[in-house]
Amino acid sequence: MSARYDFASDNTAPAAPEAMDALVAANTGFTSGYGTDPVSARAAELVRELLDADAEVRFVASGTAANAVCVAALCRPFEAMLAHHHAHICTDETGAPGLFGHGVGLTGLPGGSGKIDPAALAAALEQPDVSYRQPAAALSLTNATEYGTVYTAEAIAALTEPVKARGYGVHLDGARLANAAAAGFDLKRIKDLGVDLLVIGGTKAGMPPTEAIVIFDRALARRFDARLKQSGQLPSKGRFYAAPFIGMLGSGAFLRHAAHANAMARRLAQGMPFPVRHPVEANAVFVEMDDERLTALQAAGWFAYRFLDGTVRFMCSWATTPEAVDQLGESLRQIA
Repeated sequence: MSARYDFASDNTAPAAPEAMDALVAANTGFTSGYGTDPVSARAAELVRELLDADAEVRFVASGTAANAVCVAALCRPFEAMLAHHHAHICTDETGAPGLFGHGVGLTGLPGGSGKIDPAALAAALEQPDVSYRQPAAALSLTNATEYGTVYTAEAIAALTEPVKARGYGVHLDGARLANAAAAGFDLKRIKDLGVDLLVIGGTKAGMPPTEAIVIFDRALARRFDARLKQSGQLPSKGRFYAAPFIGMLGSGAFLRHAAHANAMARRLAQGMPFPVRHPVEANAVFVEMDDERLTALQAAGWFAYRFLDGTVRFMCSWATTPEAVDQLGESLRQIA
């Protein structure tokens, strides 16, 4: 029996037809390179419309690269980025922020269900500058979080305000920003929340590999392309990274598909025979399951991860079907 990866990650899904159609449409004629083409310009304009913001936009190949470039833009080599200790930049990017930032550090902060505890942030900001510890220079937030929960705009503001009061930078990892928006997070409020650099996830939203970096603080845009080039993230045929955003944003599929993924997660949670350990607000379901039953589930053909907190994670995507959810639910009931 071949393993089914339907719920292993939203990265395992195919690309959405709206994204692929736009990619094919962009594959005609000759144009300028390195993101200076009309396709990239149109995609950037659609991103600005999505956010209702006057910002610079760049398109890169991966979320890891996007995050690492942003960290490097906000911190000097002897400084550190504050983030939730289970944030992707802290657990899954193999030191890329430190590599791109030539030694930039990461300081992990606690908090339930992937959200930073404001008291922990306050304590970190109060740490004195000393020669033997990398001082904080910026904050990284994730929405939706690694545990599928969603910050409200007010919750983000409560975290960014003390950071901005010190003159520090703010990065928002939006690998699943579409799912956060489909859950009620107002994307048009981001520009007023103190965010300097935003990553909009394309890949997890149903596009072929592409992410958008949104530069709200235009002072950071100076020589940003040189930073991207040095990092191997300024592709010569930039239109092919930008085009999927035209298909997804222009058609409304970006939010429509995210809403579907979120609905599939709720459907799975409603029939889940195992305890659900985090609020199901976006497209993820985390459950308590022992090793014996996880092994039995895998033997039944379903691939699932044990996550950082010991729970088992099930991710839904734009391509998840109700039938697949029900089939997984039946397998779960059989082993429960």
